Amino acid sequence: MAVTVRAYEPADHDAVARLTIDAYRVDGQLGEETGAYAHHLSDVAARVRDGELLVAVDDTGQVLGAVTFALAGTPYAQLAQDGEAEFRMLAVDPAAQGQGVGEALTKACLARAAAAGCAAVVICTRDFAKAAQRLYDRLGFRREPALDWSPEPGVLLLGLRYQLAAH
Repeated sequence: MAVTVRAYEPADHDAVARLTIDAYRVDGQLGEETGAYAHHLSDVAARVRDGELLVAVDDTGQVLGAVTFALAGTPYAQLAQDGEAEFRMLAVDPAAQGQGVGEALTKACLARAAAAGCAAVVICTRDFAKAAQRLYDRLGFRREPALDWSPEPGVLLLGLRYQLAAH
C-alpha cells in the first residue's frame, strides 16, 4: 500500500477524530473513564489552530493516520525546548496498523523539523506502548529518562529524543 503524508484538509476532520479515538482505545491508552482526554484527542479544530496537523492517506485518499507536529513554544509543545520540535497524538486507524503508516508520519515530522532548522525532535510514549517504542527505536530515537513525566497518577510517559543529522 502506498502511503502519502500531507497537510490536513477540512474534509479530513471526521476521519481524524474517529481514527485517533479508535487507535488510542485499541492500544489501551483510552478507556471509557477518560472522557476529558477523549475530547482532547478528538478536538481536531484545536490541533489545526494550535499546531500543524499532518495526515497519512492511501492512493484513494482515505485517511489512515494523523499526527500533530509542534515547534518549541507553541501550545502543543510539552517537551520541546528552543531549537527542538515534537509530535503528539500520532494515531493510525486500527485497520491500517502494521502497514507503515506510523513510520511515514514519524518520518514526515522528522523532515518537517529538519526543514524548520531544529536540532532535535523530542517525544513521549506510554510505558506499555511496545510497538511504538520499537518503531521509534528502529528509526533512531533514543530514550531520554530526564524527559519522562506523568500527567496524572498511573500514567507514565517515556521521553525519547531524535538528534537531527545536521546538528
